Amino acid sequence: MGFQIPLDVQVFAGLCVLVVVFGFAAFAKLYRKAGPHEALVVYGFRGMRIIKGKGTVIIPMIENARELSLELMSFDVAPKQDLYTKQGVAVTVEAVAQIKVKSDTESIMTASEQFLTKTPIEREGLIRLVMEGHLRGIIGQLTVEEIVKQPEMVSDRMRSTCAEDMNKMGLEVISFTIKEVRDQNEYITNMGRPDIARIKRDADVATAEAERDTAMRRAIATREAAVAKAQADQERVLAETLSLAKQSEAQRDLEVKKAEYAEAVKKQQATADKSYEIQTNIMQQQLVVESVKVQKAEKEQQVMVQEAEILRREKELIATVLKPAEIERQRIETLASAEKQRLILEAEGKAANIRNQGEAEAEIIFKKGEAEAKAMNVKAEAFQEYNQAAVVDRLISQMPEIVRALATPLSQVDRITVVSTGDGHSAGVNKITGDIAAMAAQVPALFEALSGMNVQEMMAKVRGIGDKSSKPSKDDGAGK
Repeated sequence: MGFQIPLDVQVFAGLCVLVVVFGFAAFAKLYRKAGPHEALVVYGFRGMRIIKGKGTVIIPMIENARELSLELMSFDVAPKQDLYTKQGVAVTVEAVAQIKVKSDTESIMTASEQFLTKTPIEREGLIRLVMEGHLRGIIGQLTVEEIVKQPEMVSDRMRSTCAEDMNKMGLEVISFTIKEVRDQNEYITNMGRPDIARIKRDADVATAEAERDTAMRRAIATREAAVAKAQADQERVLAETLSLAKQSEAQRDLEVKKAEYAEAVKKQQATADKSYEIQTNIMQQQLVVESVKVQKAEKEQQVMVQEAEILRREKELIATVLKPAEIERQRIETLASAEKQRLILEAEGKAANIRNQGEAEAEIIFKKGEAEAKAMNVKAEAFQEYNQAAVVDRLISQMPEIVRALATPLSQVDRITVVSTGDGHSAGVNKITGDIAAMAAQVPALFEALSGMNVQEMMAKVRGIGDKSSKPSKDDGAGK
């Protein structure tokens, strides 16, 4: 009796298989692939992205995707209205344009903004309108002859003119070909008639010239045939004579050839004998060359042995000389690093001392400034207590200093030359002292201008104060 799997285990396994199958089916439904001929524009919760040539998972309800074809679009460009050329001639132009969406991501995003919600017919209609407008502008700048005879030039202009507008829509013009150009006034048909008439005229002239040349050549040929026949007869007689002479020469040449062949046989025999000797010498030379090669190989082996010995000596020198030098260099570097650290610590200590000294000096300067400020405040309070008498006293006491300052420039003069042309009161040395006195007299006026106080009134008040102080003393004396 074999082992039987319980029913509940079988059901659970079946459910697991179904879940896996449904999971793969759901994933396959969510996974979207973009072929080489299309781009998948995905938009939603994760923003907009372009999938080209690969696949991606589209999360339902928060993302969506649409295909944008990258295939070549071919359609006719044939404006319904007549196009007027530079000459004012109305023509009808039919062309074929091939356009596609560019393959770069930026162009695909631009094209999706323009055409993603439009059908292929609507998209081709918009592009056709743009191209017809440019075609109308280009035809208006050209003549009918240029359009008919140079269609490639028109195509090149269309591609270069439409490139900017197509680029704004994410497109590129692959080709633009003019199929037909026609007009209703038979301008194009009549345009070729002068050439047709000229060609017909040239053909008639060429026919007449050909007939004339044929007759002339026929006559020339007849004459040349007669001359040729006479020459042929002469040449036949000459050929028979020459043939007899050639036969004699051939017989003579045969005898000469026989003698030459016999001589050549003898020479070949001698050459063969000589070649044997030469070959023997060559073999001997090859033996010498091989022996030289053997000696050269031996010398090369010796050189290799010497090079190996040199390499061994070099490694020995490295082990005995360079390694100790490297250790010594590392030791010196360690000592230098320690010395550098010591100098850094000393510099930091000096900097701390300098900083403390600077803070002490700053404190002293601050105290000094504070004391000077207090002194200035005391001085200012004292000045506020000054009355007008004190001000006058200061002014009078400083008058000598002012006069001395005015006369100081004269003390710096080495020599004064006085030329007097007036009387003795207003010229000469008196003029100099008078000018100094006049400048000193202007000091009270300068004081009044700067302080706003009247010096005369202040002096009068000072005299009044003096008078008041003297009168009580006389009364007191009388009373006593």
